[in-house]
Amino acid sequence: MAVLKRKKIGKKHYYYLEHSFKVGSKVRVLSKYLGSKVPTNIEELKDGLEFEALRKVLTNSLLRIKKGYDKEVRAYPAAEREKALEDFIVHFIYDSSKIEGSSLTYKDTEGLFLHGISPRNKPINDVQEAEGYRKAFYAMAAHKGSLTPEKIKAWHKMIFEASVLSIAGKLRKHKIMVTGSRVSFPHPESLPTMLKDFFRWYRQNRNRYNPVEFSAQIHLKFVTVHPFSDGNGRISRLLANHVLLHAGYPLFNIKFGDRMVYYKNLETSQLWGKDKHFVRFFIKRYLKANKRYLK
Repeated sequence: MAVLKRKKIGKKHYYYLEHSFKVGSKVRVLSKYLGSKVPTNIEELKDGLEFEALRKVLTNSLLRIKKGYDKEVRAYPAAEREKALEDFIVHFIYDSSKIEGSSLTYKDTEGLFLHGISPRNKPINDVQEAEGYRKAFYAMAAHKGSLTPEKIKAWHKMIFEASVLSIAGKLRKHKIMVTGSRVSFPHPESLPTMLKDFFRWYRQNRNRYNPVEFSAQIHLKFVTVHPFSDGNGRISRLLANHVLLHAGYPLFNIKFGDRMVYYKNLETSQLWGKDKHFVRFFIKRYLKANKRYLK
């Protein structure tokens, strides 16, 4: 826990925050100078310093994950790497689509992708969007360059062009509400400016953070803009994996069973305008999913 400390120099007192934490077996200390008066937002500053320390601890673990994953991938024959990717895609599209209300079960998704069996008695739109999402995933994986508005719109179009062509790859022109959410999403007239800001932020910060933290922020910031009529969550989870894949980190699937805590942390970050809530959730789930690389 961050502690407020006071130091006397001459006749004056100066304040600073100090937080001790462990990275492996070593104790580290973070300090933040506050000045000659205690700021009114002292609790917020304490929280920020504690999160900065947590980020340093988690980053150490994330680098270990990358090292272990890289070793594993290099040992795989090309055919096995392709098979592992296909397996991930089945789980990812099932969970990501299910979070958005798809009726397809895991078995439906597996049969559709691995055996070409279209599920019976399921809405055709759910099937078409799953197939389009798979196409978009492979397009994302093949794209080794930077994220651009054109690429994101193209991937969105792939998802919806067979089911709802009228919205496929197009920015929404209407207000939007998400059932059960307290978040107010941007007015459609604000979208072009907000997307420019999003991509400016992306270009300026892509080398500033560990890729796992950056992928969490990409997800949060894009879904907060909510530029499309539908599919914003699916696209944001695709963008997060683009960052991970091309930085050499394991891909990440947010499971349907984790949807409530996922929604809660998204909403908390959106309502309070603080990335840390969702970033902390994302990284801790990521560490849990990849704990085998930490042994």
